[in-house]
Amino acid sequence: MAEPSGEQLLFLTDEQLRQGIEAMFFAYRGFTADPDRILEDMSYGRAHHRAVHFINCAPGTTVNNLLNILGVTKQSLNRVLRRLIADGLVESRVGRTDKRERHLYLTEEGKALEAKLSDAQRARMRSAYRKAGPEAVAGFRQVLEAMMDADMRRNYLALREPRP
Repeated sequence: MAEPSGEQLLFLTDEQLRQGIEAMFFAYRGFTADPDRILEDMSYGRAHHRAVHFINCAPGTTVNNLLNILGVTKQSLNRVLRRLIADGLVESRVGRTDKRERHLYLTEEGKALEAKLSDAQRARMRSAYRKAGPEAVAGFRQVLEAMMDADMRRNYLALREPRP
């Protein structure tokens, strides 16, 4: 059976789109299930996980940059950061050039938690990628990137840039 061309994919039915949406919801539940179990033991939630993940991706990121990446309110992020700092997982340092800025770093304990959470997700992704094959993996990434709005894509691509 021939693969559909890009043009043929433009004519997806509502039923095919609904199935894709449902698959994404269930895949997300699976993707977050393992970290959720780890976080539950610490009385943390997904907001804590996202903060730890992105601080790990960009050590020294500012609170404002993290707000931008996560798309949450300042009040919500401050509540999460206060807890992570109090629990010794995140360190907040005053900016060298701008004293109003706060730069965020994971402590050794924070790095260990991040590794544990990411290891669980990497295992699930690795298994799924192996089952789907390289062409499906490339297509999946293209679909995810195409779903991002311009601001999200800029934040996503900025994480891929080499850090000094």
